[in-house]
Amino acid sequence: MGSCNPEPQKLFIETPCIPSIALSRAAGCNIFLKLENLQLSGSFKSRAVGNMMYQAMLAKPAGNVHFYCSSGGNAGLACATAAATLGQPCTIVVPMITSQHMIEKIRLLGAKVHQVGTNWALADEHLRTALLAHDPTGVYVPPFDHPDIWAGNSTIVDELATQLPAHGVAHIDGIACNCGGGGLLNGIMAGVQKHYTSAGAKEPTVLAVETVGADSLNASVKAGQLVTLPGITSIATSLGAPRVAERTFRWSREARHLESLVVTDAEAVMGSVRFADDARVLVEVACGATLATVYNGDLRRVVGGEGISDEAWRRKNVVVIVCGGLNVSLEMLRSYAETYGVK
Repeated sequence: MGSCNPEPQKLFIETPCIPSIALSRAAGCNIFLKLENLQLSGSFKSRAVGNMMYQAMLAKPAGNVHFYCSSGGNAGLACATAAATLGQPCTIVVPMITSQHMIEKIRLLGAKVHQVGTNWALADEHLRTALLAHDPTGVYVPPFDHPDIWAGNSTIVDELATQLPAHGVAHIDGIACNCGGGGLLNGIMAGVQKHYTSAGAKEPTVLAVETVGADSLNASVKAGQLVTLPGITSIATSLGAPRVAERTFRWSREARHLESLVVTDAEAVMGSVRFADDARVLVEVACGATLATVYNGDLRRVVGGEGISDEAWRRKNVVVIVCGGLNVSLEMLRSYAETYGVK
C-alpha cells in the first residue's frame, strides 16, 4: 500500500450538537446531544485514534507503516477505518469478551484481528510483545492513553464552543460523558480548561460515568490512588479498561468540577433502550450508561445539586456526549432488555 497524508478532517468529522425535546423533558432541564455516534467509525474514537494516526503519518511521511491497536472494539474499529483512509495496513488485538459482531465489523474494513486475553490489558500485552515488537514498520495506536488521543477528543469542546451559541446558549452547566480508560474524559477536560477555565468563564460540571464492574476511575477516586480492577464484569465491555490513564486520575484530583459516577448494567441498558425510543437511534450500553443519568435523576443530583428547585433546574443547560459505539444491534438490545427487565 502507498502512503498518503489526507487532511485530518477526512479521518474525523464535526458532529452536530442538537437540542432534544424528549430528553429535556425526561431530565427536567435543557439537554443538548453531541452526536459522536455519527463519526466515521460510529463513535468518538475516530477523533482520538484518527488524530493520533494522522500525527504518526506526518512523522513518517516517506514510508509505509503498519498500525497496531489493542481495543475492546470501538478503538479498533476507528483504527481500521482510519487505516483504510490512510492506505496503510493495521492489526487489531481484542480480548475474548469482545463480541463477534464487533470483530466482523473490524474485519470488513480489511484489518487483521487477533482475539487474545480475558481483558483489554492482556490483549494489549500480547500486541506489544508478540506482534509490535517484531515489526520495524509498526506504530502503536493506544485506545486511550496518549496526548494525541486526548487532543483529538478535545475538539469536541472546540465545536461546542461555537455550536451552542448558535442555539442561543450562552453557557453550559454540565457535560456528561462515559469513562473507560479515560481518553474521552481527558479530551473533554482539556477542552473545558481551554475554553472555560483559562478564559475565566464559569466551568461546567463534567460527569464521568462508568458501570459497576468497569469502574476503575471511581475505584481509584475512592481509594485515593490508581487502582487496577481484578477483572471486568460489566456487560459494557467498551468501558473495560481495568486501570484508567494516570492523567485521568490526576484530573480527578485536580479539577473541582469533575464528578465520578457509577451506574448499574441494568441502568445502562435502560439508557440505551429509552434513547432508542426517544431518539430512534441505537447506541451500545457503554453509551447507555451516560444516557441513563438523564433518565434516573443522577444528572439533576450531580449537576444541579441537592435541593435545587424545579424552576432553577429547568434553566440549566447540559450537554450529553452520545459517544456511540457499534457493539449493538436490535437483537442484542432486546436480549439485554429481557435479561434486565427493562421496558
